[in-house]
Amino acid sequence: MEHHYRVEIFTAAIDQQLQKLNNRFSEQMTELLILSALLNPRDGYRSFNIENICKLAEKFYPEDFLGDEKIHLQCELQHYGLDVPVHPDLKNPSTLGDLCHGLVTTGKADMYPLFDRLLRLVLTLPASTATSERAFSAMKIVKTGLRNRMEDEFLRDYLIVYIEKEIARPFMSRRSLILFI
Repeated sequence: MEHHYRVEIFTAAIDQQLQKLNNRFSEQMTELLILSALLNPRDGYRSFNIENICKLAEKFYPEDFLGDEKIHLQCELQHYGLDVPVHPDLKNPSTLGDLCHGLVTTGKADMYPLFDRLLRLVLTLPASTATSERAFSAMKIVKTGLRNRMEDEFLRDYLIVYIEKEIARPFMSRRSLILFI
């Protein structure tokens, strides 16, 4: 009985959770996340892999890196891999944001502009995706059949207030907030 609960049910629960995760993310999104994780500065840049970082730029950001820039990125990454991990101010950043900030404050962002560009593209990905998804979800709620003839400027202003309810809440009276929601 103990074996049944510890092994069989536990394994079934883990399989179910993995299945949910696999259904949530496409293969392309999973590959993007895996390749983006190579930029992680933790543990002394242990996951740093020049070939796969170049693959990230080539596959997911082809319009941001032109033909010659892809070759220059590979050379830049070789120098970066030797220089940055031993720099006293950049030895232990814990996040990509800390790394980006450290590159700017130490002036290394000017030495490695292509790597800095790739890092910023990866950092802005979650924010741009989440923001656009929230905006489209809000638009489905706001733009109903009754409000279908709303002008673009009014719709834009209304969506900003709707999406940023927490910021707008202190400025709205209780009655208008109830009507708004």
